[in-house]
Amino acid sequence: MKSLKKIPYKNLFKLTVLFAAAFFIGQIAGRVVDYMQPEAVPTAAEGSWGLSFQEEGKPPVANATFDELKQYDAYYAENTTDKVIYLTFDCGYENGNTAPILDALKKHNVHATFFVVGNFLSTSPDLVKRMVEEGHIVGNHTYNHPDMSKISTMDAFSKELGDIETLYQETIGQPMIKYYRPPQGKYSESNLKMAQELGYKTFFWSLAYVDWYQDKQPSKEEAFDKLLGRIHPGAVVLLHSTSKTNGEILDELLTKWEEMGYTFKTLDQLVSGS
Repeated sequence: MKSLKKIPYKNLFKLTVLFAAAFFIGQIAGRVVDYMQPEAVPTAAEGSWGLSFQEEGKPPVANATFDELKQYDAYYAENTTDKVIYLTFDCGYENGNTAPILDALKKHNVHATFFVVGNFLSTSPDLVKRMVEEGHIVGNHTYNHPDMSKISTMDAFSKELGDIETLYQETIGQPMIKYYRPPQGKYSESNLKMAQELGYKTFFWSLAYVDWYQDKQPSKEEAFDKLLGRIHPGAVVLLHSTSKTNGEILDELLTKWEEMGYTFKTLDQLVSGS
């Protein structure tokens, strides 16, 4: 091998430029590759539920996979290519928007699941009775809507779910179905195990948008941008019944989803695989 002392300075300069250029190109290529990689979401059964939408019309990447959740009788969507939607609503309190939502669902003959908390059931029993009479599922969203990931004992966990079970039985006159949604999507692996031990199915979601701020409601255009652009086969959609926007657009939204070729199923059908 020739020593550097025997290489002419002109050639040495060329080699230096070539090495520098190769290094620079490599760095740029690496950054481009990093930039083009889809946004990653750690797969783990801990923390707050999160989603990463990477391709329009495709399911998002979630905190946990279908199989990881399945071992706890938990779901966030259906793993399918069929254009089906599972429509769900979280009901924290009543402010006049639930009735229009029920009207739109009835018009389209769509059956949804309403996850209610103690306050909603206590203050709006007639609306809950209407949900049941019109064929909707009423699920358990806990009595007090706490951060369930901070609850580590079975006694405390079962009380949050049991208190609303009791109120539901007293109000409706029948047992509450054991479908559970963690408030704000906050959960832990031990929570999933405890819910399972109590006979519950846990439901997260694969599509939602910021619709819960009463004084900062999204526009119709903003809502459609998210709810039409991110809909995908097997989606479990989460909407809030407190949203004025949802009450105003649901009829048109259901029509648009139907025009896109989507049909609607219930969480019972997701659980049974039918």
